[in-house]
Amino acid sequence: MHAISVESLSALYAKYASDLGAVKDAQRKLLQDRGKTMKAQLDDYEAEITYLLLRDCRPEVVVEIGTFYGWSTMWILSALRDNGNGRLHSYDIVDRVVTNVPEELSEGRWTFTKGDVRESLAGMPAATTDYLFIDADHGARFARWYIENLFPAVPAGTPTSVHDVFHGRRPKPLSEGSVIVKWLADNGIEFFTPSPAKAPEVREQLAAVKQELGLGEPVRASGDNPMIFFTLP
Repeated sequence: MHAISVESLSALYAKYASDLGAVKDAQRKLLQDRGKTMKAQLDDYEAEITYLLLRDCRPEVVVEIGTFYGWSTMWILSALRDNGNGRLHSYDIVDRVVTNVPEELSEGRWTFTKGDVRESLAGMPAATTDYLFIDADHGARFARWYIENLFPAVPAGTPTSVHDVFHGRRPKPLSEGSVIVKWLADNGIEFFTPSPAKAPEVREQLAAVKQELGLGEPVRASGDNPMIFFTLP
């Protein structure tokens, strides 16, 4: 995957505007219908960027670590459905996601494993992973685990995203974010974030693109987009 930038994402927003609009409408309705039984973790920009990158790289195998209520799971599955290809393998210690994901999205393209992912590594399709999505335990210890154990098992060049990094201009001390940002810096790996706390100009530029394409109506109201996107070396 090429380096992510406002320019490259703007092109993807334009290319997939119609499909993305349909997914946003579906997610908005689902969120309204489910009420308190659905807690949406990803903000709109993070969810949309994830969808667009998946459409662009067309992965055969996606690994999602951390599902919670299934909001990110449904965005990922929507991209795989619209691609007409690919399978998602999700892992979490809780299984709320199972009752939340619609069957028309999950059937034939989703496998969920309940339990500590650190005990599931042997059964994970790490060696064939084409996209890695991480939104689970946000402590430093867990970050060190996946850096030392999961990253080496995943092919070089795999697009990867990690949630809850930039709630502020810098990651919180002793957090997952502080560990992963240091690792990226130590390895000379650039990352992209739509976080208004870290990169407010990115948020503003993408907002203008969305407005021009008729995609400005929010799915959920939130101004916090702390996810980072990068490519494994």
